[in-house]
Amino acid sequence: MGAQQVREGFEALYGAAPDGVWAAPGRVNLIGEYTDFNEGFVMPLALPHTAVAAVSRREDGVLRLHSADIEGPVVELHVDELAPLGDTGWAAYPAGVVWALRSAGHVVTGADVHLASTVPTGAGLSSSAALEVVTALALSDLFGLGLTPQEVARFAQRAENDFVGVPCGIMDQTASASCTEGHVLHLDCRDQSVRQVPFDLPAHGLQLLVVDSRVKHALGDGEYAERRTGCEEGARVLGVPFLRDVPYEDLDASLARLSDERVRRYVRHVVSDDHRVERVIGLLDAGDVRAIGPVLTEGHASLRDDLRISCPELDLVVATANEAGALGARMTGGGFGGSAVVLVEAADADTVTKAVEEAFAAAGFTAPRVFPAVPSAGARRLEG
Repeated sequence: MGAQQVREGFEALYGAAPDGVWAAPGRVNLIGEYTDFNEGFVMPLALPHTAVAAVSRREDGVLRLHSADIEGPVVELHVDELAPLGDTGWAAYPAGVVWALRSAGHVVTGADVHLASTVPTGAGLSSSAALEVVTALALSDLFGLGLTPQEVARFAQRAENDFVGVPCGIMDQTASASCTEGHVLHLDCRDQSVRQVPFDLPAHGLQLLVVDSRVKHALGDGEYAERRTGCEEGARVLGVPFLRDVPYEDLDASLARLSDERVRRYVRHVVSDDHRVERVIGLLDAGDVRAIGPVLTEGHASLRDDLRISCPELDLVVATANEAGALGARMTGGGFGGSAVVLVEAADADTVTKAVEEAFAAAGFTAPRVFPAVPSAGARRLEG
């Protein structure tokens, strides 16, 4: 939904024009999964799909929230009464941002918000981060907070961690806030330093497909938190602050020190996936883009076998795509459903897409949604 439609929706709801309209994208992660909360490395890119927010500032402490995508009336809250882990449904994401900003001492005295999003929900493409980031950017602008993209990301993450209750890392929010068009973002999750890496696939005759398996994932159900806890246990036993501090060349020796088979698998995935990010960076810098394909497939095997967060639908995407001529593929995001990324020769995109669709039909699965991942711009003000 475009800025004009969201502006008009705001006017119909609240009886006046908004102070401005903002957008923040969803993201897909090329490589580096479950590494962010281990202070490791990730490589997301922003998608063209965005959450768009029309927002006006209020001075009376009232926060009114409405989504064009969800049936229901305007949710009316008071900024002084916002409390973590309340049952506010989808509105917890933007409300959590207000809470996080106010908790840090920023003066936010209320707002009217109307949201609409084209980021698929439950597909592992960070629809929640897009809602958080677009809200944080709008409030920063309207209340003169002057937040940097990194600060926007941190407040958005705090909203999700402490207000909503999902212990996610910083990747999704940073990608939404900081990505640039035509690039993949190399993010160091320890110090939040970023590097924009050129990712011009058409120049190489390539395309990156996103395959939404239509299996809805929910990270709040404990599976994500269990793996995070297991990673923290591995770091504790190995005597390092975070698994990022385990050198890849010492991985075998480190694994030998872990008696818990589950923790050992998690550690092997995280340390090796950090190394895969470094390999992909090296290949992109060298202009050898096709060579990242096998690294993606290798990453999927690790997510499937060590982290155990894949599902039959995602495994079918990867196997079928590779058999049909893809250069490589892997599931992406938090897992237990969601999406996969598939690197293909542009000329083979339709063939690979058809093969995956036919495989899903033969297996009796819901038809997948397939679309190209076009590296797009991060959060920005559209109007006002």
